[in-house]
Formats: sequence, structure tokens, C-alpha cells
Amino acid sequence: MLGFALALLTLLTARGRFDDPDTWWHLKVGEIICQTRALPRADLLSYTTNHHSWIPHEWLAEVSIYTTYKLGGYRGMFLWLFLCGSLVFLLLYVLCSLYSGNAKVALVGALIGWLFGTVSLAIRPLLLGNLFLVAELLFLHLGRVRDRRWLWALPPLFALWVNCHASWPFGIIVLGIAALCSFVNLHAGELVSAAWEPQTRRLLCSVVALCVAALFVNPVGPRLVFYPFDVLTRQAANLANVTEWRALDVSDLRGQGLFLLAGAIGLLFLARPRAVRLEELMLLGLGAAMALRHVRMVFVFGIVAAPIVCKLLADAWDSYEPEHDHRIANAVLIFTSIAIMIAAFPSRDRLEQQVQKDSPAGAVDFIRRSGLPGPMLNEYVWGGYLIWALPEQKVFIDGRTDIFDWTGVLSQYGRWVTLEEDPRPLLDKYGIRYILLQKSAPIAFLLPYLSGWKKVYADDVAVIFSRQ
Repeated sequence: MLGFALALLTLLTARGRFDDPDTWWHLKVGEIICQTRALPRADLLSYTTNHHSWIPHEWLAEVSIYTTYKLGGYRGMFLWLFLCGSLVFLLLYVLCSLYSGNAKVALVGALIGWLFGTVSLAIRPLLLGNLFLVAELLFLHLGRVRDRRWLWALPPLFALWVNCHASWPFGIIVLGIAALCSFVNLHAGELVSAAWEPQTRRLLCSVVALCVAALFVNPVGPRLVFYPFDVLTRQAANLANVTEWRALDVSDLRGQGLFLLAGAIGLLFLARPRAVRLEELMLLGLGAAMALRHVRMVFVFGIVAAPIVCKLLADAWDSYEPEHDHRIANAVLIFTSIAIMIAAFPSRDRLEQQVQKDSPAGAVDFIRRSGLPGPMLNEYVWGGYLIWALPEQKVFIDGRTDIFDWTGVLSQYGRWVTLEEDPRPLLDKYGIRYILLQKSAPIAFLLPYLSGWKKVYADDVAVIFSRQ
């Protein structure tokens, strides 16, 4: 019953999150792969990078997104979001239930994951990365306390992970921490670590080696494996300017939630002393540090913190007893959840309305009707939508920040859009014929005063300036 309630909560949360800016270029890349039966190795979608080499590091996830679109249109894509999101929270619920031994307290852990997971609950490969992280923690726990054969599920998991999203290094770190702690015997107050049996420890180390080897089971080769390290070392503009890579705002709801949860864990530990494993403490500290440094990592913090909270709360609520189960009441609640999910599942028109609300759909229609010639300079957050909705016009920039960082285009655009320099040299350098911006963009108020530029279109969302 609680599982169906979590699925319902996921659907109600996701039904208003259809139009993520990055969804569209992921969809387009998936279409290219499916139609050409090959991975794009160079930039085909913009004109500013001069066909610079590119690494399709999320190719398998993009194929899955496009496949759902091909089968069911917008509703198929939303089904992808609903199923992947539900699996994240349901598997987290299972992990918390096994971890704490209390199937009712585990709901608290699932809700913690949901609260922090809302930061990136969208049609993006990142959601699959977080799903694989939960699965990894579940397999590790089962291998430790149930049957060590569960550990053999980890290499295939990493073979999938590396082809879907570049968040797999955190998964390797989790394995490394588990392998390290398997050698340590420690008992310092409530901080403990029990060394694994030699045979099981050798199996774990072998599995870790196989997981690293599995990373190279991909159609791109070593470049795909080294891509996450490229993000950290060669994409300074990306990390500095893209919102999801910025430091967590402690005044934000999730920032406050992180500190409240950390404080609650400390208070629970004092009020209900329980042994905390060294591995748990290391993962919790690493997850908190990453979340404070990058907003997108808040989801990861929620995933690693949830089982620990449930463990501390294990005896705060009577555990589940099947013989005392209210089967009829549960059945009624389950069918009620299913009925609400069916009724609340968004129609194509509702999804289309979300797209129309935040995307320059009207501006795209105007561009087609009027035959405005390129090159076009576009708003960064609309680049993905334009790739999908206006494929005949290559974009100036879009959400593939890696390639625009490598080529310096991201830095140029950043200085231009924030008025840090004279806007005219960039317009002349690329021979820009028209500019598509958000109506509220600061530079949109300056362009009417530039000689040779005229506003030719405006609606509640977008404005277009054309070179005369």
C-alpha cells in the first residue's frame, strides 16, 4: 500500500515537470542515433563549434527517451519520467525497509529521497544515474547481509550506468569505501566497522575490479570513461555558470532541509544511541559535502542519508506484522491510488500546454512564416527546444555545455548576455541575422538602441530582433 502511495506521490510531483530545457536536445540526439544507427561523434546541432568533436556520453538513456516518444508521443515520454522516478523512490523504500528492519519507518526514508529528489525529477538521463545509485546500495546491502551472490549484479549495473550517465564515479567511490571498510575492525564508542570474512572480502574486491572493467564496455571507448574527469578539469565555465553546478543556497528549501536533516540525525543519535558503521559515516559526509558544493548533488545526499535515518528510527514505530495487516483497507487504498493515478495522468493537451507556456513556440511559428534567415543567436535555455522544434536552423548554443565550454562559446555568450562587454563584436563575428531572447532578458532592453537592429516579434514569452 505504501509503495502505491509513493508511486502516486511521484506522479503528482512529476505531472508539472514535463518541460525541462535539456529534455529536447536529449530527445533529438536519441532520434539521430535511432535513425542513423550510429553515435554522433561531432557537433551536428550548432554552427558555433565548427563541428567540434563531441562525446555522446548519455547515448543509451537518450535512445530510451526517444523510443518512448516514438511509441507514445509526449505521454510516452511522461511515462518514462513516471516509471523511472517511481523506481527510484520505491527501491529506496525497499532499501530503507531492509536496512532498518521496519517497513513502516522506511516510508520516512523514501520521503526524504523524494524531498531532495525534486531538484532533478525531470526527463533527463540524470534520473537514471540516481536510479542506478539506489540499486547499487541495495545490491551491496543484500550482498552483505543476505547472500553474497547479490554482489555479482554490480558489474552489469555499471556497464549500463556508464552508457546512460556520467554519475557512475560516485558509484565507484561507494564501492571503494565498502572495499576499504571490509578490511577494518573498529569499535570506538558507537562508531564501528566489522571486517568481512576473507572469502567474502576477496569476492567484493574481485567485483570492484570487474565493475571498473565493465566501464569500458561501451561503443565510444576510453573517452567515455574519462569524460566525468573532463567535466571537473576542463569545463570551468560550465561549473561556474550553469545553475545546477553552483553551490547550494542555504536559504532554499532543500538547503534548509539538508541542515535540518543533518541536525536531526545528530539528535536521533544522541536520543537513540545506535552503532553507526564507518562506511555509513563516510558516505553521509561525502554526500553532504557534494550537495553543498553542487545543487544537483542534493538528490545524492537524500539517497545516502535516508537509510541511516531509518536505522536510527527503527524502533520509533511498531514494525510491520503481516498477521495484523488490514488487508481490505489496504486493498481499498491501493485501488484508490491506482484510480487517482489514472485520472491524474496528464493528457497530451496538458503536456502541450506546459511546453507552450515556457518555450518560444509562438516565436518558432513566426520564424517559419516570415522566413527569417540565419544565423540565429538564441537564449541558452531555449537551445534544446529549438534543436527539436526548429531543426532547419542550427542553434548558437544549447544545454550541451561541455562542447560550448571546450570551444569557448559558453564564455563568449555569458559575457554577451550579461552585458559585460560591447554586444556588437560578437554579433558581427558570427554574422548574426536575428536574435531570439526571453522577453525579460536584460540585453533585450538594450538591443533596440543598437543601430541596425529592430524588434520584429514579441509575445508574453519571447522577443525577436532582426538585423536590418
